[in-house]
Amino acid sequence: MSIPVGIKGRADTVVTEQNTASAVGSGLVPVFGTPFMIALMENAAVNALEPYVEAGQGSVGTHLDVSHDAATPIGLKVWAEAELTAVEGKALTFSVTAYDEAGPIGKGTHNRFLIDVDRFLAKTEKKKGV
Repeated sequence: MSIPVGIKGRADTVVTEQNTASAVGSGLVPVFGTPFMIALMENAAVNALEPYVEAGQGSVGTHLDVSHDAATPIGLKVWAEAELTAVEGKALTFSVTAYDEAGPIGKGTHNRFLIDVDRFLAKTEKKKGV
């Protein structure tokens, strides 16, 4: 199945003590942590792909180039949106943006690669023998 440029995905959550910068160690203040914003962006891209990947297929993130431009306090809703902007074989490029209830909080690009899950995991397991 081909994956059309322009597909979109979304992921959302609420900022809690557990997803703050201080909780993950990426900062000392209780605001939405950058690692969690990045995960939300990746999740939005995965959600965009979900209807298009075949059984046994998946995708892995390979590159992120994002900025986290505004802090979000505990209690606010946050979400990320991803739009597929390019497909080159199995390589996929997304435009990603994160928001809170006051407006945009981050943006950038995210690359993913389509995989055969079983083959990918078998290759990964071989690392244990090193």
